[in-house]
Amino acid sequence: MEEGRGEAQRQARIAKWQAWRDRGQDPYRQTRFARTHMAGAVAEDHPANDGQSASVAGRILAIRGHGQAAFLDLHDPSGHVQLHVTAQVPEALALVDGLDLGDHVGAEGTIFKTRRGEVSLAVTRLVPLSKNLRGLPDKRHGLTDPDLRYRQRYVDLMTNPESVRTFQVRSAAVRLMRAHLEDEGFLEVETPVLVPIPGGGMARPFRTHHNALHRDLYLRIATELYLKRLIIGGFERVYEIGRVFRNEGVDANHGAEFTMLELYWAYVGYEEIMSLVERLLAHLCQALTGGLILEVDGTSLDFTPPYPRVDMAGRFRDLTGMDLLALDSKERARTAARDLGVRLDPALTRVQILDKLVSAVIEKDLVQPTFLVHHPVDISPLAKRRAADPRTTERFELFCRGTELANAFSELNDPFDQRERFMAQGRERAEGNDELPELDEDFLLALEHGMPPTGGLGIGVDRVAMLLAGVTSIRDVVLFPMLRSGASAPPPL
Repeated sequence: MEEGRGEAQRQARIAKWQAWRDRGQDPYRQTRFARTHMAGAVAEDHPANDGQSASVAGRILAIRGHGQAAFLDLHDPSGHVQLHVTAQVPEALALVDGLDLGDHVGAEGTIFKTRRGEVSLAVTRLVPLSKNLRGLPDKRHGLTDPDLRYRQRYVDLMTNPESVRTFQVRSAAVRLMRAHLEDEGFLEVETPVLVPIPGGGMARPFRTHHNALHRDLYLRIATELYLKRLIIGGFERVYEIGRVFRNEGVDANHGAEFTMLELYWAYVGYEEIMSLVERLLAHLCQALTGGLILEVDGTSLDFTPPYPRVDMAGRFRDLTGMDLLALDSKERARTAARDLGVRLDPALTRVQILDKLVSAVIEKDLVQPTFLVHHPVDISPLAKRRAADPRTTERFELFCRGTELANAFSELNDPFDQRERFMAQGRERAEGNDELPELDEDFLLALEHGMPPTGGLGIGVDRVAMLLAGVTSIRDVVLFPMLRSGASAPPPL
């Protein structure tokens, strides 16, 4: 039934387009329209506007009136303006009969105020620029179906101002990140997306094949190891904002492809990186919201520095009475999980179990911005050991609302220790942990050329954008998120 109505609507709109075409007014033959004003500038109640000539272009989202006059709401990225079309311009009024919601038009005219005081444009020329053959969704269904919003983002953006605002916030946040880092002396670089070994993190990669080179490659899961090569080469402050890809589960905080900011800073450690993160996030909040308190899903989040520092093993002991660092075998880790009521996949390795325990016991309760510090060496293969306790590392993760926003550490620059940890990863991989990479001899070769003490950082750009925009799903800040194939696709018309 819906399909039939949709096809009938489409055919009716095609007939209107054909009528325009028969009169020599085919919108698809228009190559340009000379616009002098944005809609928002025309609609502004300013004395200088009255009586001024203007031309605007955009999408029609409302049509009112019939007969001798019509009012059209024209929208563009700046806002909307009302067009007033009367019988005094018969060729323009004749075009209105062929208009549908969602059509693009260009309009020329004179700015004036209606009797109700609304700044409008008295149209002297109306030009059809494109025909919307599919129509716009009704408010009851089209704007409230999340899956439809993600699959047809273009429709969402046409009809949902909040979505437009969200992506404007995201774009501004990325721009501010770049400007802030450049002010702090960092150089933006680009590193490979296709890599022979997907290192720099623990994740299952996507695999592909390069025909000309006759070799298998992977989509990167992180930019870390290539950025470190640049530190070794002599750059002292570098960063990259780019897409990374992980073949893992999808939920409100995870996507198969997402945007990361990674940076590396020579001659500093994780404490200086903590301060940098505080400066950066406070700058973003202040610039985009006018303050340091963000309201997200009914919770007030305070990004005023400094953020609390919580020792991982200490917090785990306080909450459970257990020594996290003593869980040095798979059996002990699994017993601890059973005693704490943490359900596990039987195939998980010891390192994966430790990660699950920390997530279940500690992370979920870190609501305000909080640095979780001093992770065990076993789950931090690229971080430098702490002198105070070599079982732990100079590492932190920043959490907010129970979700990781950033991960950073004093980078391991000892090639002997790094090789040993890569070998340990290899043994873990042999036990079934397919999220661990193969041993990267090329990176070890680079490390043997000498890397200075370095602080490194990764920030999830999508998750930061979620907080700044006040949304709770990563799909709301990704223009075209990956979805199941055809799960809730609209019926064909």
